[in-house]
Amino acid sequence: MVKKIRLSGVLFMITIVFYVFNIFGILLAVIVNSFGKQWFGNLFPPIFTTEWYRYAMKEHNIPQLLQTTFLVVIVVVVVSLLIAFPASYVLARKNFKFKGVLMTLFMLPMLIPPMTYGLPLATLLLRTKMPNLLCVMLANLVPIIPFMILILTPFIEQVGANIESAGKMLGANRFTIFRRLLIPLTAPGILTAGILAIVKTISAFELTYLIATKKSMTLVVALYADAFAAGVRPMQAIDALAVMYFIVAMGSLAIALRFVSPTQMVFKLD
Repeated sequence: MVKKIRLSGVLFMITIVFYVFNIFGILLAVIVNSFGKQWFGNLFPPIFTTEWYRYAMKEHNIPQLLQTTFLVVIVVVVVSLLIAFPASYVLARKNFKFKGVLMTLFMLPMLIPPMTYGLPLATLLLRTKMPNLLCVMLANLVPIIPFMILILTPFIEQVGANIESAGKMLGANRFTIFRRLLIPLTAPGILTAGILAIVKTISAFELTYLIATKKSMTLVVALYADAFAAGVRPMQAIDALAVMYFIVAMGSLAIALRFVSPTQMVFKLD
């Protein structure tokens, strides 16, 4: 038994090390290539330059891309919270017929590939003649709202209904209970859902790509367009834009991992 455990532990560590080095190698190659010039058969480029970053910034209005990206993220996250929190509260507190069916319907946008519903959704939104940026935001709400519901519901379930009953016995109305009890006690869940949704929305590609125009595209869509759209672009410039996207995405993820630990926060509510 000890040998089996040790063997399984060794295999696990080998797998993890292989995975980490594989990802690190790919990332390092992209970063080096974004600074390299005339890199053909050598281990490292003979010349390092920031020319490709200047090229990417010339091809794209980076401040506008970042502004659009974070505007979409902020609006989507805030609106999703306003919708998901009441829905999560009902699912956590009420038992009603077809509750399981309703929960399954909420989860469908997370279970099926985005392209299966993205094309008809994009067609519908574009036919409404709404501002394109608003269409992008509405499209991204579809998968983010159920994602938040899935996160928030367990946090609300951890807050006992007897706490709300005690508040009512002390004369507090529904709004006071919501503001003074429910929001503070579920704040870890709200923070968790919000930050993880930020990370998810920054990397959202399919739905945004189907709808966005040049003025409303996000950073990840611009990166895809550079890599696969018509025209010839230096691979180093594409890698430079990829590094910019990586910094934005990983910066958001680092904030999430630094301040949010969903499992620990659920136990803190006990």
